[in-house]
Amino acid sequence: MINNNLERAQTLVEALPYIQKFTGKVVVIKYGGNAMISDELFEAVIEDMILLQLVGIHAVLVHGGGPEINEMLDKLGMESRFVKGLRYTDKETMNIVQSILCGKVNKDLVSTIVRKGGSAVGLCGLDGKLFEAKKMDRGDGEDYGYVGDIVNVNPEVVLQAIKDGHIPVVATVAYGIDDDTAYNANADTAAAKLAIALGAEKLILLTNTRGVLKEKNKEETLIKQIEATEIKELIAKGIIEGGMIPKIECCEDAITGGVRRTHILDGRIPHSILIEMLTDEGAGTMIH
Repeated sequence: MINNNLERAQTLVEALPYIQKFTGKVVVIKYGGNAMISDELFEAVIEDMILLQLVGIHAVLVHGGGPEINEMLDKLGMESRFVKGLRYTDKETMNIVQSILCGKVNKDLVSTIVRKGGSAVGLCGLDGKLFEAKKMDRGDGEDYGYVGDIVNVNPEVVLQAIKDGHIPVVATVAYGIDDDTAYNANADTAAAKLAIALGAEKLILLTNTRGVLKEKNKEETLIKQIEATEIKELIAKGIIEGGMIPKIECCEDAITGGVRRTHILDGRIPHSILIEMLTDEGAGTMIH
């Protein structure tokens, strides 16, 4: 018992300088993947957010909701169609995306934070025109439907929520400025752009992988730190590939925009947010 208590005390002592460093700073966390479909991981993310709030770190949670959207489309007998990795979003699908993201998923997160003793407020990109977007056009001739590129961020509603002592929980549905519609926006991109607009200290992307690996599928080859200047070389070598490329590019954009540190964390590890932020070891890949 004494040894267990000593270990707990040592953990708190190790966290102290990080708490002192980040108190009063904004940290944007993009939440998705396995952490959204596992009850254990869901609880761990919520507990991490509340602890950060209690020690004075201003955590902002940005979320998607792919699994819940797929589930609802299946119930309605609608096809989940993807074009070059992006969900094709027709008008009917957009209505479902908006109701699931801004409604069920967002409010479930808010209510769980409140139930566990935290304070949270639910927002989406339509509130105060938080995310302004135009229809996505990659110049490849593809039609992605109501998928939008975020062209402007108005962070006032998020800053007010922080000022009022709440954890902002943000759904990534954007306000269309080129059409009378809402747009489905990529959650990683939205989190990066919001982090820039908020002058965040950190951007954390929770994923379903350990981080950037030197050798594919070998978690022991995790690269713990990457300088932004190394990214192009790592992509050229094939070390950064596939779905990791857009995540790394979001991190690179955030750093270029003034965010000091970005992290790609394994959302399959319980409390990976606290491990990364408040311990010496960390839990994923840091891009700086």
